[in-house]
Amino acid sequence: MSTISNSEAIAAWSAMPTDAIEAYDDQGDFPKRHLMNGNLLRMLGPVDGRKVLDAGSGEGYLSRLLAEGGAEVVGVEPAAALLARAQKIEQERRQGIRFVQADLSTLPEVGQPFDAVVCSMVLLAIPAWQSAMAACVSALKPGGRFVFSITHPAFENLYPTWRDHGHYQVDRYLDEYEMPEGYAPDFHRPLSAYINEVVGLGCRVIELCEPGLDPQVARDSGIDAIESYVALPNFLIVSAERDR
Repeated sequence: MSTISNSEAIAAWSAMPTDAIEAYDDQGDFPKRHLMNGNLLRMLGPVDGRKVLDAGSGEGYLSRLLAEGGAEVVGVEPAAALLARAQKIEQERRQGIRFVQADLSTLPEVGQPFDAVVCSMVLLAIPAWQSAMAACVSALKPGGRFVFSITHPAFENLYPTWRDHGHYQVDRYLDEYEMPEGYAPDFHRPLSAYINEVVGLGCRVIELCEPGLDPQVARDSGIDAIESYVALPNFLIVSAERDR
């Protein structure tokens, strides 16, 4: 059970330092570039000419990748600092992306229904995550694709734990609790919570992806302890389809 509200979580993300926001490039960051993006786009399927909602779009890097693929993109982001960065880049590049400031758990009219909804590394940061997931599914056309990613519930804080101790041990997996690290807390929930919720919302799970880092990429990176991403999956990506 969360002890903070959605508005408090949003305020924390809105206070994210400018240099941290601007550190993201056109592929996001190292894990997103090498573990997430290709799998997210593959699991979404062809997006050319399709309406796609980027639910929790942050500073907009994934929205821009989708637009490059020919999608008609709406990005929803509640944190003002992240939204401002996304809007600034859109003004410069004119990719036709519409960015909207809104709390995903109380999603307003933003152009529904969509052919696909992607919600990457967002649900784990939302106290009212069930309402947010329901909003994502409700925004889909019948037969539409919903793809979401989270930190793998069995391997949270994988990189720093491996770096400091040389191994990883699962603990308190079945509990639900806050993880007060970074700019705002994330929330641990077991995998079954997410899967049972999306199925209960009338979706059929198509694929689970536990991406591992290519060993050669790890060697070439020169990053200390990055072999943790080779040995264990730090992320989990789920693809589901709304019932027709």
